[in-house]
Amino acid sequence: MAWFPVFWRRPDSHTVSSAPILLSNTLTGKKEIFTPHKAGVATLYSCGPTVYSKAQIGNLRAYVFADTLSRMLSQAGYRVRRVINITDVGHLVSDADEGEDKMLVGSAREGLSAEDIALKYTNLFMTDLALLGIDVSDIRFPKATEYIPEQIALTKELENKGHTYRTSDGIYFDTSSFPGYDVFGTHGKHSTKEAAVADIGRRITLNKEKRSPADFALWRFSTPSSARLQEWDSPWGRGFPGWHVECSAMARALLGQPIDIHTGGVDHIPVHHTNEIAQSQAAYGTPLARYWMHQAFLTIDGTKVSKSLGNDVYLADIADRGYHPLALRYFFLQAHYSSSVSFTWDALAASDEALKRLWRLSRDARALSSEKRQANEVSRRIMALVRDDLATPQALALLWETVKDDEIPPAQLWDSICVAEEVFGLRLTNPPAVQAPAPLPEDIQALVIERDAAREVRDFTRSDELRIHIQNRGYLVEDSPSGTVVTKGRG
Repeated sequence: MAWFPVFWRRPDSHTVSSAPILLSNTLTGKKEIFTPHKAGVATLYSCGPTVYSKAQIGNLRAYVFADTLSRMLSQAGYRVRRVINITDVGHLVSDADEGEDKMLVGSAREGLSAEDIALKYTNLFMTDLALLGIDVSDIRFPKATEYIPEQIALTKELENKGHTYRTSDGIYFDTSSFPGYDVFGTHGKHSTKEAAVADIGRRITLNKEKRSPADFALWRFSTPSSARLQEWDSPWGRGFPGWHVECSAMARALLGQPIDIHTGGVDHIPVHHTNEIAQSQAAYGTPLARYWMHQAFLTIDGTKVSKSLGNDVYLADIADRGYHPLALRYFFLQAHYSSSVSFTWDALAASDEALKRLWRLSRDARALSSEKRQANEVSRRIMALVRDDLATPQALALLWETVKDDEIPPAQLWDSICVAEEVFGLRLTNPPAVQAPAPLPEDIQALVIERDAAREVRDFTRSDELRIHIQNRGYLVEDSPSGTVVTKGRG
């Protein structure tokens, strides 16, 4: 699928690591050694976007996380089979399968059909992924509208096995029929199933016909009074699938069951992924996925980045301010995927400058080594760190230590850069041309030197005073793995 010119190349790995792959499994609450269901193959499913609008950068963090995971598995020698679903059906995508029909909202907003809205924002999503260094040609992007028969078949299987009941508005999954429903959704917060279901119920608008607040729609009926852009015939009448059933059906159809790894955001844990687990296992008797991994929220001013809150930032906004799109990927890699991270424009500016400096150092290393590689311990340590539950902040810090060490032989340095590129996806081995930054004025340089000296003796009061002084002069100050980064402020 050629959505965008592929401008990166994953170098062939010369360095071998024996370090095991450790993944934090949300399902068990433990860090576990990864062993695939099928030898030599790793299957990876990621919850994708509802394509009624642009993806904001909080959404995009999920795909950088999943891509880093995929790169690590590929580097370890696995053939990775990836799926990211495209939700192009106007599900009522609150936790309760209620609320707004997102495709109808998009259609009304722009005067386009649901199909045209889906195509427009799918293309924009693909472009964003490519700009973030994600090779979309390696991923399958199934559309929910293309898998309606599979979603109906899953619902029918659940009905045949006694896991459903009918109300006036649809076919519902009976959560009481699945004994392990509370295990994952509670995420260890509750001691009893009753308490867990009550907690889930508080998230869901009460439907008086439902047997339990946690029960969820598998198929919703169309009604003469409700205008629908998308609906299909089914054994239960004309209607449309519930939100949760899509991922279970497409994951099974494309990757088999069980799949190895299922990724998503922490907001998926209590309801969406809980329901995926319940319906898949109830229908087919085997778990949907063996490892569940979740990335934390991106925040602005301590608040989750969200369209509904009006604090969303888009990748196009980053480019409009003159930053390279990969600066956002670099920014994400500086924090562990399971940690919430706060986005600021100052932090992005520092990431942009650090990445460009890393590109300059990488270009120098390539020239000095003539692209000859020599396996070494640093390269193996970078691999081991990333294999330890994607410890990218530590691996990135080690890379900085390496590129700043003048005593490392050029072939070893180039090998470490190539190894890092395999998992970081930052174009380190083929960096774009970068204009050298304008030198800082002498008085600003003096303030930076004084600040560094204050930090060296742990005089953080004086360090903070100098930071404020520098910032008042119109410069951004950021402490990064590469050292103090000072850049001219941008609007």
